[in-house]
Amino acid sequence: MEILLIKFLLLAVSIFIVGKATKLFQVDDFFTAFLAAVLLALVNAVIRPILILLTFPLTLITLGLFLLFINGFCLILVSKLIPKFQIKGCLTSAVAAILISLVNVILEWLIVI
Repeated sequence: MEILLIKFLLLAVSIFIVGKATKLFQVDDFFTAFLAAVLLALVNAVIRPILILLTFPLTLITLGLFLLFINGFCLILVSKLIPKFQIKGCLTSAVAAILISLVNVILEWLIVI
C-alpha cells in the first residue's frame, strides 16, 4: 500500500514539475497535481486499455506512435474532469504526457522503487 502511495506522489510531483517548468499545461497547486495523478492512474487503468484495443489497427500501422496520442487523450480527459488542471491542445497533451512519463521514470530511478 505504501508503494502505491509513493507512486501516486511521484506521479503528482512529475505532473507538478512539468506543469510549472513548461507552458504545455497549467496546474495550480500540488493538491491539484495529486488529484490529477490519482485520476490519471484510474483513467490509465480503465479507459486506456479499451482505447488501445479499439485503435489497435491504427497503432499497428503507425508502429505504436498512435499510443502517444492515446496517452495525450487520457491527459485531456483528466483535464476536463479537474477544473484547476488545464491543457491547451491535443499535440501539447501528447508532448506533456511524454515529459510527465520521463520525469516520472527519472524520479522512480532516483528513489529506487
